[in-house]
Amino acid sequence: MNTDIMSFAAYLRNEERSAATIEKYVREAGRFLRWLDGRTAGKELALAYKEALMGDRTPAGVNGAVAALNCLFSFWGLPECRMRSVKIQRRIFRDEERELTEKEYRRLLTAAKGNRRLLLVMETICATGIRVSELKFFTVEAVRRGRAEVYNKGKNRPVFLPGKLQKTLLQYIKAQGIESGPVFITRSGRPLDRSNIWSDMKALCREARVEESKVFPHNLRHLFARTFYGLEKDIVRLADILGHSSIDTTRIYTMETGEAHRRQLERMRLMI
Repeated sequence: MNTDIMSFAAYLRNEERSAATIEKYVREAGRFLRWLDGRTAGKELALAYKEALMGDRTPAGVNGAVAALNCLFSFWGLPECRMRSVKIQRRIFRDEERELTEKEYRRLLTAAKGNRRLLLVMETICATGIRVSELKFFTVEAVRRGRAEVYNKGKNRPVFLPGKLQKTLLQYIKAQGIESGPVFITRSGRPLDRSNIWSDMKALCREARVEESKVFPHNLRHLFARTFYGLEKDIVRLADILGHSSIDTTRIYTMETGEAHRRQLERMRLMI
């Protein structure tokens, strides 16, 4: 099984999949192989596994597994085993219980003041709208230029640094004695990864008085998107900034909550 997994990971790298996608697909492939328990994969077993997943996961979670396994079947040369995604009705409103507000974000920053690196990581993500996996493109050279060249999902896009962020990062670089390469690194000199940042952010929740369900790196990207859209109302430009191929994806980021919609209805005053 380990050989299959390693070969699949190499296949994904050759397909130029992102590191996050490779990690996810390899994890899903490993679960499927353990479930097979030596049986030969076929369409009937694939559908049985999908049905089992539907009893344990959300529709979105099932579709994530299906995407990974369809890629695995292509790797194995078994296109007949590919499965259809579960149809999901498009959501109209954002889940308010998972929405990080600006006030909560600022409380997280205050709680992180004892951890300068984490504070700047959060500010960098929220001030530019990048994915956490794109932090590695924020190098000393990029900060000095005031622009990072981000390569993700087969696309290149420039990410500009606000002046205040650039100045703060330059001060951090000087204080840390970082001469070149990624700005945000571990003690061993490796770029920070998602798990490092995720666990450090979760540790701030109690002091910041923010629910843990709201505190994860990608929510900072969502806050950037909502703030930008609230000011500009330009979803096409926002899609370009976020690196989205489809505006439908960007719409998820700018979706309002049901409570916000209710307040709008109240302001319409269409009842006598």
